This record gives sequence, structure tokens and C-alpha cells, in this order.
Amino acid sequence: MAKRATTQTGGDAKRLKITLVKSTIGFNKNQAKVVESMGLRRIGHSVELSDTEATRGMILKVRHLVTVE
Repeated sequence: MAKRATTQTGGDAKRLKITLVKSTIGFNKNQAKVVESMGLRRIGHSVELSDTEATRGMILKVRHLVTVE
């Protein structure tokens, strides 16, 4: 298997806690794909992601469905 490339140095990168607070049903399917790609599975589920431009862009797409701490 191929090794994963490390994106940042060590564990000192800032992390964001993202929680799904609203269902993706009734919204654009692309938004559901973004929520899934963030690792969120169900309402109330939280994940911690690194604070990168890509993560910020995903949060912006689904800001009406998630909360960020």
C-alpha cells in the first residue's frame, strides 16, 4: 500500500470541531456529498478537521447545516 503524505508538520496545526445540526435531505445533492466528505454521518455527529483553506471552503458550502467550534 502507498503511504499517506503528511500535509502539515506535527500535531501543532489548529483544529476545527464541526458538528452536523441539520439533515441534508431536501438540499442540493452536492451539499450532501460535501457533508459526507467531511466525515459527518448523522445529526449530532462531530469531527475534528485541520484548519485549512479546503476545510474552510467545505464549511462555507454547508454553513447552514453545520456548526463550527
